[in-house]
Amino acid sequence: MLSPNVRRGFRALIGEQLWGGLVARGVTRSYPAGSFLLRQGDPGGWVLVLLRGRVKVTGHDEEGAELLVSLRAAGDLVGEIAGVPQVARTASVQAIDRCTVQVLTAEVFREFLRRNCADSQFTDYLLAKLSETVPYQMQLVHFSAQRRLARLILELVALADPGDPERMQVPFSQEALARALGLSRSTVAEQISVLRASGALGLGRRLLVADLDKLADSAGL
Repeated sequence: MLSPNVRRGFRALIGEQLWGGLVARGVTRSYPAGSFLLRQGDPGGWVLVLLRGRVKVTGHDEEGAELLVSLRAAGDLVGEIAGVPQVARTASVQAIDRCTVQVLTAEVFREFLRRNCADSQFTDYLLAKLSETVPYQMQLVHFSAQRRLARLILELVALADPGDPERMQVPFSQEALARALGLSRSTVAEQISVLRASGALGLGRRLLVADLDKLADSAGL
């Protein structure tokens, strides 16, 4: 499981000094929970630097069904693959929490990489992200329903801001968890009951993590 105190993503690759320089080149914007930062099919042309909050990256299949590709949080970039206006966005990015980002034009971002000799770190970051372009449910296809659910919940908690007093609350509904994992809602409800009985999740109407160690055991970690 990811530690919430670890400097992650592109921030971890380039270090604090360069990260601060990158942030200084952008314009700050905030997005409420549930709003879209980027939409699939829209033109590119800018890059978003995530400073606070979690987002989900989703795509749509030929039938229009939403597929969870990955989760991102502070320290990550989004929109950098379609960094030029001629390239359409290949996925949508939606805020899970209230998010704060710095918006940079693609030209400013490329100039930052060139001036700071950070192209190799950016290439490493892109390669790592491209390995996650398979929908989330396909990444976990060989795991049991319980293990898949536990791993998704662990990742959501790990990516929450360390100072968030509600970081142990799962920000997805049972229906959203089912869609993300390619499971039926009844299967998700059944596995939530199992996790609650084990003490990994708390009792009550809200979906809360009660014991990270027990949840990690259920996730096979």
